Amino acid sequence: MLKDKIRALGQQNKSETIGIRRHLHAHPELSFQEFETVAFVEEKLRSFGIDKIEKKANTGLVALIEGKNPGNKTVALRGDMDALPIIEQNEVSYKSTKPGIMHACGHDVHTASLLGAAKILHEIRDGFEGTVKLIFQPGEELIPGGASLMIKDKALENPKPSGIIGQHVMPLIPVGKVGFRKGMYMASADELYITVKGKGGHGAMPETLIDPVLIASHMIVALQQVISRNASPKIPSVLSFGRVEALGATNIIPNEVKIQGTFRTLNEEWRAKAHQHMVQIAKGIAEGMGGEVDFEVRKGYPFLKNAEELTTRAQDAAVDYLGQENVVDLDIWMAAEDFSYYTQEIDGCFYRLGTRNEAKGIISGVHTPTFDIDEEALEIGAGLMAYIAVNELRYE
Repeated sequence: MLKDKIRALGQQNKSETIGIRRHLHAHPELSFQEFETVAFVEEKLRSFGIDKIEKKANTGLVALIEGKNPGNKTVALRGDMDALPIIEQNEVSYKSTKPGIMHACGHDVHTASLLGAAKILHEIRDGFEGTVKLIFQPGEELIPGGASLMIKDKALENPKPSGIIGQHVMPLIPVGKVGFRKGMYMASADELYITVKGKGGHGAMPETLIDPVLIASHMIVALQQVISRNASPKIPSVLSFGRVEALGATNIIPNEVKIQGTFRTLNEEWRAKAHQHMVQIAKGIAEGMGGEVDFEVRKGYPFLKNAEELTTRAQDAAVDYLGQENVVDLDIWMAAEDFSYYTQEIDGCFYRLGTRNEAKGIISGVHTPTFDIDEEALEIGAGLMAYIAVNELRYE
């Protein structure tokens, strides 16, 4: 039975998959700089006997594993490869060797799992019909997103997959479990860059100034009405400001204030309207208080929607592979993912791989300097991806 073969190979290859993850974790590279990583991935694929490999988007690649009747159907599996500008605080043997760079979002896990799945799929290729396309993608963490560049470089063509599967670590889910959600799952994400301009001077002479700090303060508070009074309560929306830079002093009012924030939602029509509302509110406040404002909305990733039928089949495969008790339902997640670009082109399913182990103290969230995983997750990460792929190839 193919499921048993996959499970056995996942267990047999477990130590190698863990070794791959540790190598990647120790040698992280930032977005669109994954030159060593992609070379390592290609070397591993060739060592498995996979030689249909094509470079894409400078530091990405696509590889094909062909079963019987390769033209019958194609399904894609995606793994992202970039790390984050974070100083690692974990004291482990595989700690980052590159100061200030860390795999703090689990992309080392995603790449290792996809390589593990690739090895399994290549070894059982005579047992399934169709083609599995492997997409190793750069730059998920940085706008414009490596997925958009991979698509522009025809990663979804020749052959075109009927659907694409992606997985992501989830430190809120215990190791051994996975999570799925059909339909709307993750938010769009836009970056906001605001410069409030006034006339600075001595803080003891306010009548001679146009205070950009005061204007900025009013602006930050007023912009929240975009969520509370303009957005439908039925549409999840988040507006947050994480950086305010005035650079004055106790008695010095600066000439300008810079503000940076993020806007996220799950509706593209409302997203566009919200951008207009924010700019109008900011300009009205600045002009009304005698100042000026430059308001840049840097559009990021679109919302992520999991295709109903594909996700149902993938979740059913996970239940079959892991047992019903190890497959959980997910809620909406207001983080963003450039996997969403693929779901704008073809059916997609983006699910979560549990990595938490409280007994081992592995509880830190992603994007933190102490993030780590229970490496038992890698056996599931590789095996389940392979099983979902061969299961999906069975469907017309």
